[in-house]
Amino acid sequence: MSLQHALLTSLIEKPSSGYELARRFDKSIGYFWHASHQQIYRELARMEAQAWVISREVDGGRAGKRLFEVLPTGQQELRRWAREPSEALQLRDEMMVKLRADASLGPLGLPEELQRRLQLHQEKLCAYQKIEARDFKQPKLNREQQIHYLILKAGIAFEQSQISWTQDALQTLRQLATD
Repeated sequence: MSLQHALLTSLIEKPSSGYELARRFDKSIGYFWHASHQQIYRELARMEAQAWVISREVDGGRAGKRLFEVLPTGQQELRRWAREPSEALQLRDEMMVKLRADASLGPLGLPEELQRRLQLHQEKLCAYQKIEARDFKQPKLNREQQIHYLILKAGIAFEQSQISWTQDALQTLRQLATD
């Protein structure tokens, strides 16, 4: 997936200025596709050059504030991309290499780092659960809400899995330290 496709999706949901888009991105798509604000602005310029989006200066806003909207060519591109097969998630985690190094070299003090990561996963799970309680507890969800909830449930399951695995890793390393 390219950042451009994530931005097209977000702009289809709601035309936005670059700043608004970056803030919304951080609170939604950014949970599973990270991009810096500079990257977002760069990609918006590229997408405008490709005629996927158009921007116009906003009246009454700060000088130079531009509102971006998706053009039909941008919608076509997003449809084209969405039909392409996508790769399965590839695990790329430095901790796995560090654990292999620990296995080869002996204890490297990894429990502290694992404990820090456990805290981060617990915090993200808590954030996801707050979103779930706030946005998805009504009895009847429309199509868009059901799909957004499906995405959120993937995040919840991922964080729960990471918490469980990290707790197991901590227990294993602590047990090995006492053997």
